[in-house]
Amino acid sequence: MSKLGVGEIIYEFSKKIQDIKSELDELGGPTLDMPELITSTNLLRSNEYLAKVSKKQSELLSAYSQYSKVLEDMIVVVFDIQNDLKNILREQSNLISNRKSRKPSISKNKKKSTPKRKSSKK
Repeated sequence: MSKLGVGEIIYEFSKKIQDIKSELDELGGPTLDMPELITSTNLLRSNEYLAKVSKKQSELLSAYSQYSKVLEDMIVVVFDIQNDLKNILREQSNLISNRKSRKPSISKNKKKSTPKRKSSKK
């Protein structure tokens, strides 16, 4: 069994949810009582319908639960990455500020004074 990527897992759960919703929609509404059938038969048919709907709703809840768990795990990973990036930025800004403070500042207005030579007139 190969490991699926998070995107593939989310896609699979999303597809599963859509399939279960579709199956639930296909069940339609409960069938109307038919006067020509006896009461117990109508109750049996209604019970079978409710059992099918209940089963599909349980599957749907399970799929949503698994889907939300995967999304929560993904959010945790995203926040971990965000914290790592913040720490990296802090370290880089500290390095940059340390480099700037280490460099001696050279004043642009200061010029080196050179001794003037006296012209010798003889």
